[in-house]
Amino acid sequence: MSHLAYRICGRPAQFSTVFPKPKQFLKQLGIHPDWQFVDVYGMDPELLSMVPRPVCAMLLLFPVTEKYETFRTEEEERIKAQGQNVRSSVYFMKQTINNACGTIGLIHAIANNKDKMNFESDSTLKKFLEDSLHMSPEERAKYLETYEAIRVTHESSAHEGQTEAPSIDEKVDLHFIALVNVDGHLYELDGRKPFPVNHGQTSDDTFLEDAVEVCKKFMERDPEELRFNAIALSAA
Repeated sequence: MSHLAYRICGRPAQFSTVFPKPKQFLKQLGIHPDWQFVDVYGMDPELLSMVPRPVCAMLLLFPVTEKYETFRTEEEERIKAQGQNVRSSVYFMKQTINNACGTIGLIHAIANNKDKMNFESDSTLKKFLEDSLHMSPEERAKYLETYEAIRVTHESSAHEGQTEAPSIDEKVDLHFIALVNVDGHLYELDGRKPFPVNHGQTSDDTFLEDAVEVCKKFMERDPEELRFNAIALSAA
């Protein structure tokens, strides 16, 4: 798995279909480069050994296929019927903006590791997180719709170095989720879903391997698909 041209998920159109470049995006939002996103080139131990440790979050890009949508519906029904434990400290927001899944994935990754981040005093992302701390997932989504600083940063970061921007109406079928460790549990955070998904116990030492196991399940559901990519938020 390696970097590819990120063209991402869709709902009512507002954001560009190009994923913001993580390094520039975090810098422009006022985060010191103590932690940086790096490529995860593969899932075997040798390639995982190339990822700097510790890792505090992972973003997975995957194709939204008919098989996945069937699984997503079944998973939601199962969790609603059986229940799950989700810590109140998990920061989760819904997605109501078209093409914003990459930006929301970045927000999920940073928000659930805020104590590890070193923010500039005037950081727009820090302000967004502080303002939305006690909001519901739906309220956070609505707040992002009106939070111009993050939209502008998304656009400027996404199009940096591009000669021509794609149309915001371009149809895309790729989607980003975040995987994070909160209080020793690995959570999948996807703004298209009604709630976080608890994938079980993890630790700072095993998080990368545990997150990769979740990624493998996505790949196993669509074995004929090749459009998977992962990046890890690692200590610089």
